[in-house]
Amino acid sequence: MKILVTGGAGFIGANFVRMVLDEHKDVSLVNLDKLTYAGNLENLTGYLDRPNHTFVKGDICDVDLVKKLLDEHSIDRIVNFAAESHVDRSIISHAEFVRTNVEGTLSLLQAARDRNIERFLQVSTDEVYGSLGPQGQFTENSVIEPNSPYSASKASADHFVRAFGHTFGLRYNITRCSNNYGPYQFPEKMIPLMIHNAMHDKPLPVYGDGLNVRDWLYVYDHCTAIWAVLTKSRPGEVYNIGGCNEKTNLDVVSLILDQLKKPKSLISFVKDRPGHDRRYAIDASKTMNQLGWKPSITFEQGIVRTIQWYCDNRDWLANVASGDYKHYYEMMYSRR
Repeated sequence: MKILVTGGAGFIGANFVRMVLDEHKDVSLVNLDKLTYAGNLENLTGYLDRPNHTFVKGDICDVDLVKKLLDEHSIDRIVNFAAESHVDRSIISHAEFVRTNVEGTLSLLQAARDRNIERFLQVSTDEVYGSLGPQGQFTENSVIEPNSPYSASKASADHFVRAFGHTFGLRYNITRCSNNYGPYQFPEKMIPLMIHNAMHDKPLPVYGDGLNVRDWLYVYDHCTAIWAVLTKSRPGEVYNIGGCNEKTNLDVVSLILDQLKKPKSLISFVKDRPGHDRRYAIDASKTMNQLGWKPSITFEQGIVRTIQWYCDNRDWLANVASGDYKHYYEMMYSRR
């Protein structure tokens, strides 16, 4: 099997690359990443020189480059992780989300169609479904109702994937996951942000009342689910991937402080972001029943592992939390 992985130096993509190279020795990977602020070759330390791993710095919007890679490496599958992924950034500036998430996906689809790729896997998000009330879960048949520029761009990409399947016969799958956490996550996202600030005794900014609910999925479990979809599923199917771990943001922040033995007084409630979805919850029964996958790591296990990883990798955290990140953090939270 020869796979083109896009965005393979980012958080989820790098964890997927590491998992595949460790557990599936007969697979060859070509890793295409633009190396924007969240793409980091340090996420692939020890894996860049593997004989079955080729890293290419490039843009998924460059359809000629994508076709060249498909031809040169005889690629038979594409897994698209490449995306602008932070809701807060999409509220401030929208254009890059359209370019990467929509136009970039369209570029990959065109190349996949023209080269008759065996399978195209679009890694999407539960945020395309919108927001839930206090009851119920998102299923694969839930209505698509994105509420942020980020989720709108991902929903648009999903629609293009489906359209290429219907119109051109592209063999595709779409996965929609709940909130990921784990090693190598850029600290603009909630869990690494809170860990980073708590480690340095800085205020932990919690939006609104802190009672927004998310279903948390350890990144390794997400990667094994993607592998199951890539290797076991029927084309044309959508699969939800969830961790069965619903927590309020305030519960998560409190647990991080407890694990790091830091006081709750570090919690700082700040003005909520516009259009903040109240609750997400994933029904992953289709993925479990059809593909035999299930989460292997509870939230209580995963959050301890995650906190320990950041404590053990302070140099990595210091490197990514410098420069542009400081400007972004000041812009997002100093006036809230």
